[in-house]
Amino acid sequence: VQLLASGGGLVQAGSSLRLSCVASGRSISSYNMGWFRQAPGKAREFVGFIKKTSSNGVYADSVKGRFIISRDNARNTVYLQVNSLKPEDTAVYYCAANSNGITSTLRLGDTYDYWGPGTQVTVSS
Repeated sequence: VQLLASGGGLVQAGSSLRLSCVASGRSISSYNMGWFRQAPGKAREFVGFIKKTSSNGVYADSVKGRFIISRDNARNTVYLQVNSLKPEDTAVYYCAANSNGITSTLRLGDTYDYWGPGTQVTVSS
């Protein structure tokens, strides 16, 4: 499966964006889908995931209550709604697909099989 994230941009603190991750080659209904981010000079960070059998996301504490993951299997797309953005949310955001991970491992990037190029989110103060 090929993944392509889009929707990033330069916004002010407090703003919202909706990031999209469009898949091609195979249906995302076969995958658990995750979002990660990486800020300059920092390690990749887990943001959230949505299991293939669920409509609810699981989130990192740093984004819980502000970010929402959803999936539209008919459009083969996963979304990350990012609200109340803070300067510390500035990063490249990546979507990833996991074929068969158990829930406890889905916070780990190494368990994901496919990654797309990221989309830059920059939040100014």
